[in-house]
Amino acid sequence: MSSVVDTLIERGFIKQFTHEEEIKELLEKEKITFYIGIDPTADSLHIGHFLALMLMSHMQRAGHRPIVLMGGGTAMIGDPSGKTDMRKMLTKEDIDHNVECIKAQVSRFIDFTDNKAILANNADWLMDLNYINFLREVGVHFSVNRMLTAECYKQRLEKGLTFLEFNYMLMQGYDFLQLNKKYNCVMELGGDDQWSNMISGVELIRRKEGKPAYAMTATLLTNSEGKKMGKTESGAIWLDPEKTTPYDFYQYWRNVADSDVEKCLSLLTFLPIDEVKRLASLKDAAINEAKKILAFEVTKLVHGEEEAKKAEKAAEALFSGGKDMSNVPTVAMTREMLEGSLLDALAYTKIIPSKSEGRRLIQQGGIVLNDEKVTDVNVIISESDFKDGSILLKRGKKKFYKIVIE
Repeated sequence: MSSVVDTLIERGFIKQFTHEEEIKELLEKEKITFYIGIDPTADSLHIGHFLALMLMSHMQRAGHRPIVLMGGGTAMIGDPSGKTDMRKMLTKEDIDHNVECIKAQVSRFIDFTDNKAILANNADWLMDLNYINFLREVGVHFSVNRMLTAECYKQRLEKGLTFLEFNYMLMQGYDFLQLNKKYNCVMELGGDDQWSNMISGVELIRRKEGKPAYAMTATLLTNSEGKKMGKTESGAIWLDPEKTTPYDFYQYWRNVADSDVEKCLSLLTFLPIDEVKRLASLKDAAINEAKKILAFEVTKLVHGEEEAKKAEKAAEALFSGGKDMSNVPTVAMTREMLEGSLLDALAYTKIIPSKSEGRRLIQQGGIVLNDEKVTDVNVIISESDFKDGSILLKRGKKKFYKIVIE
């Protein structure tokens, strides 16, 4: 009988186990409670979090109970993992706002009805800790020598690791201990960059409580060149439609490299693995069909089927030379903007990240208005450019925007 671990390994999720054979046996024979922590450092999740949500969803579908732990307390400190600079300090109000936004997004992937999942916030036990008690209860179990060898601290040591950040590992270990006591949570899942922090919780429970505890890490979402996916020239790909439109979200997956199609289909969709392998084996022009399916499936999971269909329809209309702009991202400009240069207007509306980037695009022929290349960096748009009340702007090879006057 196969367990969820076999599914996760087959689909390429799992990177490391603390106790591989024990974990495989446990997940095959029992239904467990596990957790994944999310630090609310922004008011939306991004593509990196999406992988964790898929991992949680696979586990829940197999009958295991997820705890989504919001880091309302740890976000006050900031995780040093993978960072060369210290994270920006957030206010409690910022963090509370971010927690509420993220809760709504997580609910699209995890079923919280009938106690099938738990939403917790580590602010509940971290914010009122007694420091002396914490040091005696938890700090005594941590070796500073060993902590300094952890990957999550190495990069920060080069520039200077603050004592504030040094506490992060103790807090994450303490989170696992609290969840173990409250909900009999026996496993932590997370990205592989969290390995050192996750081991700290496993060892703390085993030493302090004398009970089994486990951790499993997921591979990070990287492309074939080893770079993290979900970043574009204009910033991160967010799950919030206000930050990244469903159309831009769809286009991101539609344009992944051929070599990344199999990994993305495996990790970010629920398509059967045989279908994933069939689609990934397509060659040359046929691989575009696989990319369309990838883009549709991922957009459907994040934004719903209706938005996925709209994005698909908009992309097809534009790439087939059609003029149906009903589903293309719409950007409004004021009449005052028409009095300045096109560059000013595009930078103000965030169509381009900066005016220098806009100049470069225009010089390379990368800005097209109503099928005509813009060649003058000082060009001004006038009302006569608006056909049927809008302008179709193309940025680069594949980004389209419908510009209207407010």
